[in-house]
Amino acid sequence: MGVDIPNDKQIQYSLTYLYGIGLFTAREVCDKLDIDPARSAAELSEEELSRIAALLERDYAVEGPLRRFVTQNINRLREVRCYRGIRHRVSLPVRGQRTKTNARTRKGPRKTVAGKKGVKDLR
Repeated sequence: MGVDIPNDKQIQYSLTYLYGIGLFTAREVCDKLDIDPARSAAELSEEELSRIAALLERDYAVEGPLRRFVTQNINRLREVRCYRGIRHRVSLPVRGQRTKTNARTRKGPRKTVAGKKGVKDLR
């Protein structure tokens, strides 16, 4: 898959380093292939690793193809200019979160506006 999984962890946790594989799917893969999920990744033979890779390639969308699929979906939303696509385009939260406060992860660091505080009207 092009990703090195850590050898010092159990195989069920090592597989989660692949994009698109969570803990549930990692355990499901181990069950399908009759591999003990508590075994260390370093203990796996080359044959077992190739079986895991073949199963992931055949039955699951992971890494490159999954990233491509997600990117294509976002680009489609942008092109049709739906609400979600517009939110993606202007880097704002897509799923209805508030933006007056918070949303800093999506919006980036604060951009200070000069003269906003302490301005008095002298009429």
